[in-house]
Amino acid sequence: MFSPRKTDPFFAALLTIAEHVQEAMHYANDYKVTSVADLKEVSIVLKKYETDGDDLIHELITKLNTSFMTPIEREDILQLAIKMDDILDGIEHFAANLEMFSLIDIDEYVQTFMTNIVKSSDEIVKAMKLLERRKLVEMRDHAVTIKEYERVCDEVLRTSIKQLFIRETDPIRIIQFKDIYELLEDIADYCQDVANMIETIIMRNA
Repeated sequence: MFSPRKTDPFFAALLTIAEHVQEAMHYANDYKVTSVADLKEVSIVLKKYETDGDDLIHELITKLNTSFMTPIEREDILQLAIKMDDILDGIEHFAANLEMFSLIDIDEYVQTFMTNIVKSSDEIVKAMKLLERRKLVEMRDHAVTIKEYERVCDEVLRTSIKQLFIRETDPIRIIQFKDIYELLEDIADYCQDVANMIETIIMRNA
Protein backbone atom coordinates (compact mmCIF):
# COMPACT_ATOMS: atom_id res chain seq x y z
CA MET A 1 0.00 0.00 0.00
CA PHE A 2 1.03 3.57 -0.57
CA SER A 3 1.63 5.57 2.60
CA PRO A 4 -0.17 8.93 2.82
CA ARG A 5 1.86 11.95 1.83
CA LYS A 6 3.23 13.70 4.89
CA THR A 7 2.15 17.24 5.58
CA ASP A 8 4.87 19.69 4.62
CA PRO A 9 6.00 21.70 7.69
CA PHE A 10 6.02 24.96 5.72
CA PHE A 11 2.49 24.53 4.45
CA ALA A 12 1.42 23.52 7.96
CA ALA A 13 3.04 26.68 9.34
CA LEU A 14 1.21 28.84 6.80
CA LEU A 15 -2.09 27.23 7.77
CA THR A 16 -1.35 27.87 11.45
CA ILE A 17 -0.70 31.54 10.69
CA ALA A 18 -3.92 31.79 8.65
CA GLU A 19 -5.97 30.19 11.43
CA HIS A 20 -4.40 32.55 13.96
CA VAL A 21 -5.46 35.53 11.83
CA GLN A 22 -8.93 34.07 11.41
CA GLU A 23 -9.30 33.57 15.18
CA ALA A 24 -8.28 37.17 15.87
CA MET A 25 -10.70 38.53 13.27
CA HIS A 26 -13.62 36.53 14.63
CA TYR A 27 -12.78 37.63 18.17
CA ALA A 28 -12.75 41.30 17.13
CA ASN A 29 -16.02 40.93 15.23
CA ASP A 30 -17.89 38.90 17.86
CA TYR A 31 -16.94 40.91 20.95
CA LYS A 32 -19.87 43.11 21.99
CA VAL A 33 -18.46 46.45 23.09
CA THR A 34 -20.67 48.38 25.52
CA SER A 35 -18.12 50.45 27.46
CA VAL A 36 -14.68 52.03 27.30
CA ALA A 37 -13.47 49.18 29.54
CA ASP A 38 -14.56 46.74 26.82
CA LEU A 39 -12.48 48.68 24.28
CA LYS A 40 -9.47 48.31 26.56
CA GLU A 41 -10.04 44.57 26.86
CA VAL A 42 -10.33 44.09 23.10
CA SER A 43 -7.21 46.16 22.51
CA ILE A 44 -5.20 44.10 25.00
CA VAL A 45 -6.35 40.77 23.55
CA LEU A 46 -5.70 41.81 19.95
CA LYS A 47 -2.26 43.07 20.92
CA LYS A 48 -1.59 39.55 22.26
CA TYR A 49 -2.79 38.06 18.96
CA GLU A 50 -0.47 40.43 17.10
CA THR A 51 2.52 39.53 19.32
CA ASP A 52 1.84 35.80 19.00
CA GLY A 53 1.56 36.29 15.24
CA ASP A 54 5.04 37.84 15.20
CA ASP A 55 6.30 34.73 17.03
CA LEU A 56 4.77 32.49 14.36
CA ILE A 57 6.53 34.50 11.65
CA HIS A 58 9.83 34.22 13.52
CA GLU A 59 9.41 30.44 13.81
CA LEU A 60 8.74 30.20 10.08
CA ILE A 61 11.83 32.28 9.26
CA THR A 62 13.91 29.98 11.46
CA LYS A 63 12.56 26.97 9.56
CA LEU A 64 13.36 28.63 6.24
CA ASN A 65 16.91 29.46 7.34
CA THR A 66 17.65 25.93 8.52
CA SER A 67 16.01 23.92 5.72
CA PHE A 68 17.82 22.80 2.60
CA MET A 69 14.68 22.39 0.48
CA THR A 70 11.24 24.02 0.48
CA PRO A 71 8.09 22.92 -1.39
CA ILE A 72 7.83 26.28 -3.19
CA GLU A 73 10.15 29.28 -3.38
CA ARG A 74 11.33 30.48 0.03
CA GLU A 75 10.49 34.06 -0.82
CA ASP A 76 6.92 33.11 -1.72
CA ILE A 77 6.45 31.30 1.58
CA LEU A 78 7.81 34.25 3.53
CA GLN A 79 5.84 36.87 1.61
CA LEU A 80 2.60 34.95 2.01
CA ALA A 81 3.19 34.71 5.76
CA ILE A 82 4.10 38.39 6.08
CA LYS A 83 1.04 39.50 4.13
CA MET A 84 -1.21 37.44 6.41
CA ASP A 85 0.54 38.98 9.40
CA ASP A 86 -0.21 42.45 8.00
CA ILE A 87 -3.90 41.68 8.55
CA LEU A 88 -3.20 41.04 12.24
CA ASP A 89 -1.23 44.26 12.53
CA GLY A 90 -4.11 46.11 10.91
CA ILE A 91 -6.83 44.81 13.25
CA GLU A 92 -4.63 45.51 16.27
CA HIS A 93 -4.12 49.09 15.05
CA PHE A 94 -7.87 49.45 14.46
CA ALA A 95 -8.68 48.29 18.00
CA ALA A 96 -6.04 50.58 19.48
CA ASN A 97 -7.58 53.55 17.70
CA LEU A 98 -11.07 52.67 18.89
CA GLU A 99 -9.74 52.68 22.45
CA MET A 100 -7.77 55.89 21.92
CA PHE A 101 -10.88 57.67 20.61
CA SER A 102 -13.22 55.92 23.12
CA LEU A 103 -15.54 54.97 20.24
CA ILE A 104 -18.10 52.48 21.47
CA ASP A 105 -20.93 53.52 19.10
CA ILE A 106 -19.92 51.46 16.08
CA ASP A 107 -22.03 52.26 13.03
CA GLU A 108 -23.32 50.09 10.19
CA TYR A 109 -20.35 50.92 7.97
CA VAL A 110 -17.82 49.60 10.47
CA GLN A 111 -19.89 46.45 10.83
CA THR A 112 -20.05 45.96 7.05
CA PHE A 113 -16.29 46.39 6.80
CA MET A 114 -15.77 43.84 9.58
CA THR A 115 -18.19 41.32 8.07
CA ASN A 116 -16.33 41.33 4.76
CA ILE A 117 -12.89 41.22 6.38
CA VAL A 118 -13.90 38.27 8.57
CA LYS A 119 -15.21 36.45 5.51
CA SER A 120 -11.87 37.14 3.80
CA SER A 121 -10.01 35.56 6.72
CA ASP A 122 -12.23 32.49 6.36
CA GLU A 123 -11.35 32.27 2.66
CA ILE A 124 -7.64 32.56 3.43
CA VAL A 125 -7.87 29.58 5.78
CA LYS A 126 -9.69 27.56 3.12
CA ALA A 127 -6.95 28.43 0.62
CA MET A 128 -4.18 27.44 3.04
CA LYS A 129 -5.89 24.09 3.67
CA LEU A 130 -5.81 23.47 -0.07
CA LEU A 131 -2.16 24.52 -0.22
CA GLU A 132 -1.37 22.04 2.54
CA ARG A 133 -2.96 19.33 0.36
CA ARG A 134 -1.06 20.69 -2.68
CA LYS A 135 -4.30 21.55 -4.50
CA LEU A 136 -2.91 24.80 -5.86
CA VAL A 137 -5.29 25.42 -8.76
CA GLU A 138 -8.31 25.05 -6.46
CA MET A 139 -6.99 27.93 -4.35
CA ARG A 140 -7.83 30.40 -7.11
CA ASP A 141 -11.56 30.52 -6.35
CA HIS A 142 -10.80 31.65 -2.81
CA ALA A 143 -8.43 34.35 -4.04
CA VAL A 144 -11.16 35.65 -6.37
CA THR A 145 -13.68 35.68 -3.52
CA ILE A 146 -11.30 37.65 -1.28
CA LYS A 147 -10.89 40.23 -4.03
CA GLU A 148 -14.65 40.55 -4.29
CA TYR A 149 -14.89 41.26 -0.55
CA GLU A 150 -12.21 43.93 -0.97
CA ARG A 151 -14.23 45.49 -3.82
CA VAL A 152 -17.23 45.69 -1.50
CA CYS A 153 -15.07 47.40 1.12
CA ASP A 154 -13.93 49.94 -1.48
CA GLU A 155 -17.56 50.88 -2.06
CA VAL A 156 -18.26 51.01 1.67
CA LEU A 157 -15.33 53.39 2.16
CA ARG A 158 -16.65 55.82 -0.45
CA THR A 159 -20.19 55.68 0.91
CA SER A 160 -19.19 55.91 4.57
CA ILE A 161 -17.00 58.98 4.11
CA LYS A 162 -19.63 60.70 1.95
CA GLN A 163 -22.32 60.08 4.58
CA LEU A 164 -19.96 61.08 7.38
CA PHE A 165 -19.58 64.58 5.95
CA ILE A 166 -23.33 64.82 5.36
CA ARG A 167 -24.59 63.76 8.77
CA GLU A 168 -21.78 64.65 11.20
CA THR A 169 -21.19 68.21 12.36
CA ASP A 170 -18.50 67.63 14.99
CA PRO A 171 -15.13 68.00 13.20
CA ILE A 172 -13.37 65.82 15.77
CA ARG A 173 -15.77 62.93 15.18
CA ILE A 174 -15.37 63.38 11.43
CA ILE A 175 -11.60 62.98 11.82
CA GLN A 176 -11.99 59.98 14.12
CA PHE A 177 -14.47 58.06 12.01
CA LYS A 178 -12.69 58.85 8.75
CA ASP A 179 -9.53 57.39 10.31
CA ILE A 180 -11.41 54.27 11.44
CA TYR A 181 -12.99 53.72 8.03
CA GLU A 182 -9.62 54.08 6.30
CA LEU A 183 -7.96 51.66 8.73
CA LEU A 184 -10.61 49.06 7.93
CA GLU A 185 -10.14 49.57 4.19
CA ASP A 186 -6.41 49.06 4.74
CA ILE A 187 -7.15 45.68 6.34
CA ALA A 188 -9.30 44.73 3.35
CA ASP A 189 -6.36 45.70 1.13
CA TYR A 190 -4.07 43.45 3.18
CA CYS A 191 -6.48 40.58 2.56
CA GLN A 192 -6.32 41.35 -1.15
CA ASP A 193 -2.52 41.30 -0.94
CA VAL A 194 -2.80 37.73 0.37
CA ALA A 195 -5.10 36.86 -2.54
CA ASN A 196 -2.57 38.32 -4.99
CA MET A 197 0.21 36.27 -3.39
CA ILE A 198 -1.91 33.13 -3.64
CA GLU A 199 -2.36 33.77 -7.36
CA THR A 200 1.38 34.32 -7.76
CA ILE A 201 2.09 30.98 -6.10
CA ILE A 202 -0.44 29.25 -8.36
CA MET A 203 1.11 30.81 -11.45
CA ARG A 204 4.64 29.74 -10.49
CA ASN A 205 3.89 26.23 -9.28
CA ALA A 206 0.66 24.81 -10.69
